Amino acid sequence: MSTPGDDQESGLGRFGWLRWPLLVAFWTLPALLLASQMHFMFAEEGRHISWGQLLGWQIVGWYFWVPVTPIVIWLGRRVPSPRHRRWLFVLGQLGLALLTAVLHVVFLAATTKWLGPAPYSEWPFVAMLVGWLSQRLHLDLLTYGGLLGMGYGLDAYRKYRERELQASRLEAQLAQARLQALKMQLHPHFLFNTLHAISVLVRKESNQEAVRMLAVLSDLLRMALDNQGAQEVSLKQELEFLERYLELEQIRFQDRLQVQLDIAPETLDARIPNLILQPLVENAIRHGIARAAAGGRVRVRARREQRRLRVEVRDDGPGLEGDEAGRIEGVGLSNTRERLERLYGADHRFSVGNGKQGGAVAIVEIPFQPAHV
Repeated sequence: MSTPGDDQESGLGRFGWLRWPLLVAFWTLPALLLASQMHFMFAEEGRHISWGQLLGWQIVGWYFWVPVTPIVIWLGRRVPSPRHRRWLFVLGQLGLALLTAVLHVVFLAATTKWLGPAPYSEWPFVAMLVGWLSQRLHLDLLTYGGLLGMGYGLDAYRKYRERELQASRLEAQLAQARLQALKMQLHPHFLFNTLHAISVLVRKESNQEAVRMLAVLSDLLRMALDNQGAQEVSLKQELEFLERYLELEQIRFQDRLQVQLDIAPETLDARIPNLILQPLVENAIRHGIARAAAGGRVRVRARREQRRLRVEVRDDGPGLEGDEAGRIEGVGLSNTRERLERLYGADHRFSVGNGKQGGAVAIVEIPFQPAHV
């Protein structure tokens, strides 16, 4: 069973240990204001009463609300409020408000008798009760209502934040699921292309090359499975996968394919989307090297430019003609584009076009983040 001090139940519970200092500070403010007002009022009447005495009297009186505040908020949640009996809710709250106000009046009368200045402290106790009741009943009822409203306001804000957090978590889960689906599209796409290349070798009776490709393919699939749940890996890991993939391609193209890796050492630990380079290199080979009778060279370059990681995949083939850049947007490149958008939003750059010195170039720019962070 929960209690008024339960952090999960109290509207102020989310402040933790700060709850009580905050309550003390909140209820000290009216005590300071009233003590100062009474001090100047008595001074105008020619009565010299210590400001410290007035402050102590007011502070004790107002501190009644320090323990009462979380209790009011807690009780406010436990008055039944069925939809077809709203009047029970109103009567219950009114009864609690009157009870709290009466208790405060009794407390004020006792405090005045003990700490109040003359002539207030010299009045009969019953007279003080009647006096405080006429002066403070309406104010205490308003105070109770204000505390109740504050509790409901805190509850509404907490529920709003919980809904907002839940929506954010759902959105993140959906985005993660979509990213995983996009990444998994690359596996059958890459696998089918490789198996097709192996079948071609078998038909040509190049059995030794076919067996070698199968061995490399098994290594690639193992590496892909090892990083199955990771959306980002280090550039070093990505390059290890790429080098195994290039082994397959060099078996196919023999001496027609040359590869150059120009990787700055400080970029090896940078985070990069998993399986992002393979479709870019595949695109360079298919639309650049494969179309040239003499073959060509693919160059992969990685540099850190301030807070950005820039990766380029270039080929020295014939380049793209006309609107060819738009027509080569197959599974690999469209997948790459969407993954970058979902991972980095507007904080990335991805382009495929002709290089200034011939051939085609694909450029990826993303925030530079160390993989170990």
